[in-house]
Amino acid sequence: MAKRADERLWLLALAVVALLSSPARAEMYVAGQVGVTLPNSASSIDYSTSAAPGVTLRGNDLDLQTSVMYGAKLGYYFESLKWLGVETEVYNSTPHVKQQNVVVGGIPLGVISGSYLRVLNWSPITVVVRYQAGKFEPYAGVGLGLYFARLKDPASGDSTSSTTPGLNTQMGLRYRITDHIAVFGEWKYNYARVNFDETPTAFLKTDATYTAHHLVFGLGYHF
Repeated sequence: MAKRADERLWLLALAVVALLSSPARAEMYVAGQVGVTLPNSASSIDYSTSAAPGVTLRGNDLDLQTSVMYGAKLGYYFESLKWLGVETEVYNSTPHVKQQNVVVGGIPLGVISGSYLRVLNWSPITVVVRYQAGKFEPYAGVGLGLYFARLKDPASGDSTSSTTPGLNTQMGLRYRITDHIAVFGEWKYNYARVNFDETPTAFLKTDATYTAHHLVFGLGYHF
């Protein structure tokens, strides 16, 4: 029995040595993020309606409100190329349409009361590059964004949605507090052409260019 126990201890010791001497695993991380959305005005706005097929009228740009944003991300850096990784992230913001004057086809339509706007961005894959300088890691990334937008009229309750692909970019600086815990600051830029369907009372069919900047802070755990 003692001999078998010794053999098992030797096998366990060899297994531990083999594990410790094997190459490190690829680096994975998960992070939460919160910040502020600074949207540009919605631009290149085209309106149309089923009541006049084939007719499209260009409107003036519409100002959007600054908003809080929040979300999470999951990332992976390759073992063979430690500077290269991929990431998926999702975040939400509410850059509501402000009360303002509206012009459609060169005709002033007066002041609109504003509309609720929610934009959920899911980036299924972003390619990320980094530079490791001790505890500091500057990084940048670019990828596909899927934009799920919902527009709602507060007076009538009418709402309309848009799901469209777009651009998602980021640039940031990560600081490693420990081997596993890191904080980061990040700038993001979004671009998408959103398409909202017509509703019975509140909205014409609306196509518009949505762009926004995000200033983000976050906390991540690296496995």
